[in-house]
Amino acid sequence: MKITLVSDAWTPQVNGVVRTLQTTIAMLEQAGHAVHTITPDLFRSLPCPTYPEIRLALAGRRRVARMIESFQPAAIHIATEGPLGLAARRYCLKRGLPFTTAFHTRFPDYVSARTGLSPDWFWRYLRWFHTPAAAVLAATPRLAAELNDRGILSTRPWSRGVDLAQFRPGIAPHPAFAGLPRPLQLYVGRVAVEKNVEAFLATRQPGTRVIVGDGPALDELQARYPEAVFLGALHGEALASAYAGADVFVFPSKTDTFGLVMIEALASGLPVAAYPVAGPLDVIGDSGTGVIAGWARPVGALDDSLDVAIARALTCGRDDCVAYASHFSWEASAAQFIAALALIPHTPAVTVG
Repeated sequence: MKITLVSDAWTPQVNGVVRTLQTTIAMLEQAGHAVHTITPDLFRSLPCPTYPEIRLALAGRRRVARMIESFQPAAIHIATEGPLGLAARRYCLKRGLPFTTAFHTRFPDYVSARTGLSPDWFWRYLRWFHTPAAAVLAATPRLAAELNDRGILSTRPWSRGVDLAQFRPGIAPHPAFAGLPRPLQLYVGRVAVEKNVEAFLATRQPGTRVIVGDGPALDELQARYPEAVFLGALHGEALASAYAGADVFVFPSKTDTFGLVMIEALASGLPVAAYPVAGPLDVIGDSGTGVIAGWARPVGALDDSLDVAIARALTCGRDDCVAYASHFSWEASAAQFIAALALIPHTPAVTVG
């Protein structure tokens, strides 16, 4: 099948959305599908205000239309709600073509955290954007229910997976860990206000807090918490060695739709400590014993106090975490993506207007 995938999130961004899209594309291509991407690297772009690493493509709707028509896809998926997503949405609606979308990021909550504006203003835009879609892909049943409550309907499941070849136990610890007081408590992700990293840095558990990632709050948090270890952004084996060499993974965000880093940590043998909110609840479960039917062994801890959650998570077995993570399959994720696609019933006319 020929699939056009449109996304405003793309490299060099390093986040769960980009990793999910790139891994899904790789899985689809391995299965014999042809995937055509329309992404910001193909256009002149500007940095997004307050998110400079996110590039907003200066995409004319005619050019996006020509790119879609030249490929003649059998299905169109619009991954994000930015300029490219808007251009592709307009193209599909003007020609009466079905398309699917996905809900990856709670931007209303992110923008509210930065501006103080009510998130309701931004949810209106998201309802408008997603309503015409034949299906809106959501990572978890809890997220789908939330979207339905907010008037975004026609949701379909699109789970997440983990690369068990990359994220695994037994890797030599990151060199920066040598001599650090244990337990090593690790955070991996964007260092920004919406990720609530300061709540982790303010915990009182003994040991060392380690931050892997970059973002607009990095300099401020480094200055305010000099006792913590900040490693910046890591990739590949360096990232895997940070996971495998730590003792517990701390996920302080209250706004993520899933939290891909949690299953990467679990696959590396790290139990997860987090708040009892969407994302952690969908991976670790309220009791800490996960959400897989028949699974009963603890792989983390959720509590309104991160200190309590960290202390409890440290009692979990690393082997149990690895075994639990193996249930999250990218193959199953790609199959859900294909199943949700809305097929174009005819070849679109080659007209650009």
